[in-house]
Amino acid sequence: MKAVFGTLLLVSLILTSSYFEVTLAGSEFCDSKCKVRCSKAGVEDRCLKYCGICCEKCKCVPSGTYGNKDECPCYRDIKNSKGKPKCP
Repeated sequence: MKAVFGTLLLVSLILTSSYFEVTLAGSEFCDSKCKVRCSKAGVEDRCLKYCGICCEKCKCVPSGTYGNKDECPCYRDIKNSKGKPKCP
């Protein structure tokens, strides 16, 4: 009985971890919008990371590589722990 429970627990952990990998991979919409947004960023990988987080939460990314945040108030209003804008 303990072996069956252990096996079920192991299988559920494996399935759960694979689900989270897919979720963290980001959507095609966010990936393409953030690629444009971060194309001229000095630290592109960090820009892509935070843009992706903000896009997933807000479901939008402002146009262009800088500014235009009024197009997406949710994106504009997300702050980091220091009270500064989180989204690039």
